[in-house]
Amino acid sequence: MDASAPPIALVISDVDGTLVTTDKRLTPATRAAVRRLAQAGIGFTIASSRPPMGLAGLVADLDLRLPLGAFNGSTVVAPDLKILSETLIPAAVARDAVARMARDGLDIWVFAHGAWTLRDPRGPYTDLERRTLGAEPTVVADLDPLLDQAAKIVGVSADTAHLAACETRLAAALGEGADVHRSQAYYLDVTPAGAGKGGFVDAMSRRLGIDRARIATLGDAGNDVPMFSKVGLSIAMGNADPAVKAAARAVTADNDSEGFSRAIDEFVLHRPPA
Repeated sequence: MDASAPPIALVISDVDGTLVTTDKRLTPATRAAVRRLAQAGIGFTIASSRPPMGLAGLVADLDLRLPLGAFNGSTVVAPDLKILSETLIPAAVARDAVARMARDGLDIWVFAHGAWTLRDPRGPYTDLERRTLGAEPTVVADLDPLLDQAAKIVGVSADTAHLAACETRLAAALGEGADVHRSQAYYLDVTPAGAGKGGFVDAMSRRLGIDRARIATLGDAGNDVPMFSKVGLSIAMGNADPAVKAAARAVTADNDSEGFSRAIDEFVLHRPPA
């Protein structure tokens, strides 16, 4: 890394695939790395595709004190999960997205009014999402009434190749109406246009008065790339796709091999390996 680069003052990390392991655990090494950042006077927060309720456990476990980015950063919340700012998907765009997802045979989840809502509680990955969020979904027969207030829409499929093809088609169809990215190989997220993780970086830079050159970001998926281009130090996880790695300035180990803690020590704190 460039030894002449300005020192990092803030670290913003993705959560799933980055901060936590595949089975959604915070390891002792990750907890210790976040503590080392605090001891060094470096701020730390997260930007995640999760809804605010899915961030509560992380706030408590990591003693987070800065605003957090939920729904890929389009909703900014305080550590007590009070909403500081929120951008919603335009209703017409939300209905178009849901109609196209339905035609592609995807299970559809809608996040609106602070709740996770779906039609089939036994659909793919619902058990995983229950564990991730620590919450039960609201089950309805019709999602349409929620689409005037949707913060995020997710298309879900165990057929990851099919979902990748759906991502390409849906992004082209919605154009500038929404951001379309897979947050996991099996989750296709639709969130408000231009209000993703890159926007969260800008918001935190303004809020804290920290130049973006002094911000580091970590991530593993396509929805993390917009924040990579905004900052002085971008770090891709070892489990990231090649295109995500190519967009970052550095690459660390995977999320099941202490990639987060290794990245903090090597690239942010410049500590010698243990």
